[in-house]
Amino acid sequence: MAADALSIARDLLRCPSVTPADAGALGVLERLLNDAGFETHRVTFSEPGAADIDNLYARIGDSAPHLCFAGHTDVVPPGDAAAWSHDAFSGDIADGLLYGRGAVDMKGGIACGVAAALDYLAAHDGKAKGSISFLITGDEEDIAVNGTIKLLQWAAERGERFDHCIVGEPSNVEVIGDTIKIGRRGSLSGTLIVDGVQGHVAYPHRAANPVPDIAALIVALSSEPLDAGTAQFQPSNLEFTSVDVGNPATNVIPAQARAKFNIRFNDHHTADSLRILIELRLAQAAGNRIRARIDWLPSNADAFVTRPGAFTDLVVAAIDQVTGRKPDLNTGGGTSDARFIAKYCPVVEFGLVGQTMHQIDERTPVSDLDKLTAIYRAVLERYFG
Repeated sequence: MAADALSIARDLLRCPSVTPADAGALGVLERLLNDAGFETHRVTFSEPGAADIDNLYARIGDSAPHLCFAGHTDVVPPGDAAAWSHDAFSGDIADGLLYGRGAVDMKGGIACGVAAALDYLAAHDGKAKGSISFLITGDEEDIAVNGTIKLLQWAAERGERFDHCIVGEPSNVEVIGDTIKIGRRGSLSGTLIVDGVQGHVAYPHRAANPVPDIAALIVALSSEPLDAGTAQFQPSNLEFTSVDVGNPATNVIPAQARAKFNIRFNDHHTADSLRILIELRLAQAAGNRIRARIDWLPSNADAFVTRPGAFTDLVVAAIDQVTGRKPDLNTGGGTSDARFIAKYCPVVEFGLVGQTMHQIDERTPVSDLDKLTAIYRAVLERYFG
């Protein structure tokens, strides 16, 4: 196997590693890193009700500073295979574009990190002035219970200490170098349930209709702002995503109405404090008449932020060196495994352009792989310089 980013990315793309399958993707990385002198570990974690997940941890060096590259080799399903112009797991190149599920999210980013590290080591007699590691999981695209969160715990129990981390998620919006993710909002979901009394629509006095009540509660919970935003984050928002009464009849008042919602929240809240706030607002809106409650889903997605400082300045300088751009330090978007890493060390997300992630014909320009590899290479020089 060649050690340039394009060759590594193509080898990874040819592994159909749809969560929770690994399909050989971790083996591609393990062999490359082993050959370069990394100490590698394949670790499998289990959880009742979830698939077993294989993970990879590799490190070279045994001293500080310790820079970790983190990411995931699992991908979402390709969707309609016939709709792809190139097979989703072919790693085909056409008109300067590399096609495949995971090309940007995020096998391409991992390939660039590995290529940059191997090139750096080759230029420095196979050694870093500190430590370089790779923390790669296989369940980021699913419920994320047997991957990064447990691999970090496993590493900590072994005495591993990380100083800084780069996650190769596709952070850029339009072009390489326009955006670094320095944080993410948290995510919390639940179902609002309103109980009524089923009855005939012709005799409403014998029933209690939950539909007008849940409509009023939806307005009450979603109309009042949760906050005004914070220094690095936009305001939190609560969005209802479905309303259901499970009632096929037009002449029956239903017994219950349910509405699902999701909250994306900033660092003004935690999941626990947010539950308390929403429960209080619900009690005030429902009063003594409406019988309402919330069924909360478990959440391991709290907000996090890496405050701008020496590490973010270093990454910005490396990006500017290669692209001439000063990236936006951004906290938008969904969640990622960086939320787990943030509990162990400062972490940023910087990878490829994310415009085609999860889409049919996911693809990245080959030139972007070269640029991202050069940026990671510049980060390594500055970090250990």
